[in-house]
Amino acid sequence: MKRWVGLLLAGICLFFGSWAWHLSSLIERQAMVDEAQPADVIVVLGAAEYRGRPSPVLRARLDHAFDLYKRKLAPRILTTGGAGGDPLYTESEVGRTYLAKLGVPVESIIVENAGESTAQSAVAASEIMRRMNLRSCIVVSDGYHIYRAKQMLTHTGMTAYGSPRQSTAEGTWEYRLLCLRQAAGLILWTLGIRV
Repeated sequence: MKRWVGLLLAGICLFFGSWAWHLSSLIERQAMVDEAQPADVIVVLGAAEYRGRPSPVLRARLDHAFDLYKRKLAPRILTTGGAGGDPLYTESEVGRTYLAKLGVPVESIIVENAGESTAQSAVAASEIMRRMNLRSCIVVSDGYHIYRAKQMLTHTGMTAYGSPRQSTAEGTWEYRLLCLRQAAGLILWTLGIRV
């Protein structure tokens, strides 16, 4: 009996390990592709902010979204991200302020400030989009994050195109670990465990 239990557990581990490895290769491939094309809105996934200022990662995402906006690929930008433990600021509001300083009209910036995870932000962003009759978006984030975010937005009925911010981390072991982490998050999400 113990042997069968051990074999069953080994089989389950092998299955999930293979699934994660396969997904991580899809994630890494997607990270290299810029699918930016005309859409209804640019969705910027949140990242850390420091007392009202965007972190370098968030700033790079916002700068990339601004470039897409200047190219007139979408008439609006939707910033996402909740407080993340900050009692005064949310990632999305910091993003709005930063973009407004770059010259994006405030009325062209939509804020989703409740999401505390990619899954929550994707659901909230798609609900905002649905209410505003927006059906397509360009997802801006780090390359390793695009595949999972696109899957979540597509699951809600939206058409999503990925456009990763500039990065020099691709190809490193750290980057591959980030891709595996995203794969694990996507597997958990697929199984109904929201992270």
